[in-house]
Amino acid sequence: MAQISLNVNGKARVVDADSSTPLLYVLRDNLGLHGPRFGCGLGQCGACTVIMEGKSVRSCTIPTSAAQNKRITTLEGLGNVAHPHPLQKAFIDEQAAQCGYCMNGMIMSAKVLLDKNPQPSVGEIKQSLNGNLCRCGSHLRVIRAVQRAANSSVKA
Repeated sequence: MAQISLNVNGKARVVDADSSTPLLYVLRDNLGLHGPRFGCGLGQCGACTVIMEGKSVRSCTIPTSAAQNKRITTLEGLGNVAHPHPLQKAFIDEQAAQCGYCMNGMIMSAKVLLDKNPQPSVGEIKQSLNGNLCRCGSHLRVIRAVQRAANSSVKA
């Protein structure tokens, strides 16, 4: 076990964990953040997506040691029930979630896209969400939600 310093959702945190433990487990088990979800454990489904240093990453494949002192944002770092982030609000308004299991990854991937490209085309939205698997079939609503957030007066 080692003391590992993390910067999660704008707060400095120190966790006692094995340096090879996947970041996903530390976020969920040590820090109580349940936005990132365990899906496949292989970095292929996107349910565990977080933003690290401005890029979407699969937290199930990142050893905690590789995240030390890097800026990490989880779904909880965007907004909350009382004050949702414009992107979260757009997903709610478009009723983009069915079961909701994949939504963490969809929202986090969309956030990275909108940070880099505030007015993406439908093709660019599809490309940015390509690595996020959803079995419910809410893809068209997800695309509309990202477009809504992009067109909102408060940019995502």
